[in-house]
Amino acid sequence: MLVLDFGGQYSQLIARRVREARVYSELVSHRLTAEEIRARRPLALLLSGGPASVYAEGAPQADAAIFDLGVPTLGICYGMQLMARELGGAVESNEVSEFGKADVALEPSGALFRDLQADQVVWMSHRDSVTAPPPGARVTASSETTPIAAFEDPDRSLYAVQFHPEVVHTPQGQRMLESFLYEVAGAPPSWTPAAVIEEQVELIRAQVGLEKVICGLSGGVDSAVAALLVHKAVGDQLTCVFVDHGLLRENEAEQVVETFGSHFHVPLVHVDARERFLSRLQGVDDPEEKRAIVGEEFIRVFEEEARTLGDVRFLVQGTLYSDVIESGGDVGVAAKIKSHHNVGGLPADMRMELVEPLRSLFKDEVRRVGEQLGLPERMVWRHPFPGPGLAIRIIGDVTEERLSILRHADAILLEEIRRADLYRELWQCFAVLPAIRSVGVQGDERTYAYPVVIRAVTSEDAMTADWARLPHELLDTIASRIVNEVPGVNRVALDLSSKPPATIEWE
Repeated sequence: MLVLDFGGQYSQLIARRVREARVYSELVSHRLTAEEIRARRPLALLLSGGPASVYAEGAPQADAAIFDLGVPTLGICYGMQLMARELGGAVESNEVSEFGKADVALEPSGALFRDLQADQVVWMSHRDSVTAPPPGARVTASSETTPIAAFEDPDRSLYAVQFHPEVVHTPQGQRMLESFLYEVAGAPPSWTPAAVIEEQVELIRAQVGLEKVICGLSGGVDSAVAALLVHKAVGDQLTCVFVDHGLLRENEAEQVVETFGSHFHVPLVHVDARERFLSRLQGVDDPEEKRAIVGEEFIRVFEEEARTLGDVRFLVQGTLYSDVIESGGDVGVAAKIKSHHNVGGLPADMRMELVEPLRSLFKDEVRRVGEQLGLPERMVWRHPFPGPGLAIRIIGDVTEERLSILRHADAILLEEIRRADLYRELWQCFAVLPAIRSVGVQGDERTYAYPVVIRAVTSEDAMTADWARLPHELLDTIASRIVNEVPGVNRVALDLSSKPPATIEWE
């Protein structure tokens, strides 16, 4: 399935919902031509929503010829309006906008709504509306303010809904999407972790051939799953390299070496590069510069290790789909939120070719693949940890003192979260150290020390996230322990921001 992205806030979510139906999907640019789409041979197209009016100057458009490909196509919100306009219908601006939950009446004979109750709650988010369907299409849903809430033209395999079936606020939305995928497009629900493994093993073998490969291990699930996939594909051609850059959490380097020594039957090289990375980061407080430095230095270390191993041409990285999207995307529409060290931070003159078997997967999908590969549970469910490590959880210059403070505070936080049996319920939980000081009173004396910020979120895929409602008693215990046990800290704050508008990490 190809999801054409017109800039909607739910574009990635559409692709995710299709994958949850065990059908593979990719988010692609709306600028693809009909011929480029035909060459991809998709089973179906889904046109996303978007913030613009179809008549606005500069609004994203599609090649009108896509509607003549004979490929089943579902337009959602803006995608519906674009389809209607291109095919001879009418779209007009409403006097009253429709945002939020709405009651709609469905036509049960509509291909997307079979076996559903006629009265449904859906999620609307639009100002413009289709006021006349394209010739040959019939209306299959309506609401009080949107008489044409859906239409279809089965003879041309064209379907459209004004509401958003991909969001949880449309309770039967997933069933509607599955009706389109299974019944209309005839897509088999065959995209499973086992299928992903089989496909990636073939792709890795085709890319690598008989060449040597090295994989940078961080101890996280992404690099671990990438390593297992490559090892399954090419066996002893792979050597794993663990680089201790001095930016890891407390005791993490030792845990990584022990874990991989116990569970991976591949050579593991442990490189102590702490002094090297900290020297490069000295005096740097800009987060994008930190990422670029860490990304470049990683590559340089890997290149040096590759030379000691002989002529190694390939480097494995655990790059995820969310990394690609946030770094500006492959599709030409996503805004650059921040460069990820393994995407936007890579040096231009890198000499090795990348092998990225997880580049099309979200984090939860990687975890399912990891479970299928037999990865230990404690590694599969480890909270995401950024490649630049604590360097981007220190807001300001990275120093040994600040790293020590942050490690200690973070260890206390995670210890209490695990003790409260909340670790698996959270997507991420970590401490942040802003490089500022504030006045405090400890032992009847004035202190001038750092604050520590607690960041805890829930999420499915890191594309959106909500701040976690941790119990007050737990927060009290965490704050008390950090202030009392971590020298140099006199204040603890809680981050109550969701994503959007904030990101999960601070930098």
